[in-house]
Amino acid sequence: MTDWIAEDKKYLFQNYGRQPIVLEKGEGTRCWDIEGREYLDFVGGLAVNVLGHAHPVVAKAVAEQAATLIHTSNLYYTKPMIELAKILVENSFADRVIFLNSGAEAIDAAIKLARRWGKDTKNGAFEMISTQDGFHGRTMGSLAATGTVRYREPFEPMVPGFTHVPWNDIEAIKAATTPNTVAVLLEPIQGEGGVNMPAPGYLQNVRDWCTANNVLLIFDEIQTGNGRTGKLFAYETEGVVPDIMALAKGMAGGVPIGAVLATEAIASHLVPGDHGTTFGANPLATAAGVATYRYILDNDLPARAERASERLVARLRSLEDRMPDVNTVRGRGLLLAVGFTRDISADVVAAARERGLLVNNVRPNAVRLMPPLTVTDDEIDRACDILEDAINAVAGSAG
Repeated sequence: MTDWIAEDKKYLFQNYGRQPIVLEKGEGTRCWDIEGREYLDFVGGLAVNVLGHAHPVVAKAVAEQAATLIHTSNLYYTKPMIELAKILVENSFADRVIFLNSGAEAIDAAIKLARRWGKDTKNGAFEMISTQDGFHGRTMGSLAATGTVRYREPFEPMVPGFTHVPWNDIEAIKAATTPNTVAVLLEPIQGEGGVNMPAPGYLQNVRDWCTANNVLLIFDEIQTGNGRTGKLFAYETEGVVPDIMALAKGMAGGVPIGAVLATEAIASHLVPGDHGTTFGANPLATAAGVATYRYILDNDLPARAERASERLVARLRSLEDRMPDVNTVRGRGLLLAVGFTRDISADVVAAARERGLLVNNVRPNAVRLMPPLTVTDDEIDRACDILEDAINAVAGSAG
């Protein structure tokens, strides 16, 4: 029998800390490894599998499109890219969409769009303000915007023009704003930073400041979008509308895709030749996106996610009440984190995996849960039972 993990270590770059299982197939919230062991997947491809594994509508759309037309380049029009753009525009603040291949690419495109707008309308302003513990990707542009120092330091010098200020601190944004500031870039909820929630009024205060100072507001909804937080997009919860929004992850139910959405006044500044991508808007990914978004909207999955969240949060908060090592439950919708009093999250993840539950150690003292929007009550209850058992096992072994 092939030792696939040994083969990985022999042939692949060793830049990932993978879990020691080889996954082979999935269905809904469940997946199986090559040895036939079953897991409840509450990582969901890092918030990508919004409809779960191998959802029939996505599988059908991909198969039909693959048998028809996979790739054309952006030299030509195709129906799926126009259909998906129409769905996004008609269900958001935006007037225009450009498609990319990933979240990091979407952030890079958003940065370019804002800088082009600054060049055209604001005397060449190009500097951006983002937040500490924010995460926007690992390309050189998106990495420069990312607020986690340990991600940036090995690759310095960074692309210039980025200032990082504390999260939830409007006064810090005000102090960092100069005549050369073109945009503020934020996640409505910091995902990779630990599922950190905005303080009441924070996002509205940022919006008001940007408007008053002719500064663009860019929301990174790569993780919070696509119905995950109980609305189609997280900005809707507080009614704070950005000028530019980056999307990716769950847009196409697991097929790689990204997008930037913007108002006409902003989008019009990207003209032919300013930005492009060979694979962006390819028919395969956009057909999967159309199928995914239609299913999300037709079945009101954001509302379903909100209802599921109520049950999941209640179960998790019962752990907080009963377990000394659990000190917080935070997040919104089906983007949640359980915080610990000690740095035990890696051990909890391992113990949960051994018991048949996949969760993510987003921080040394927190695990993140991102199940599909289709998760059932029984799956939530089973996951919480496993997580409790895992925490107890770690707490007991730690003395």
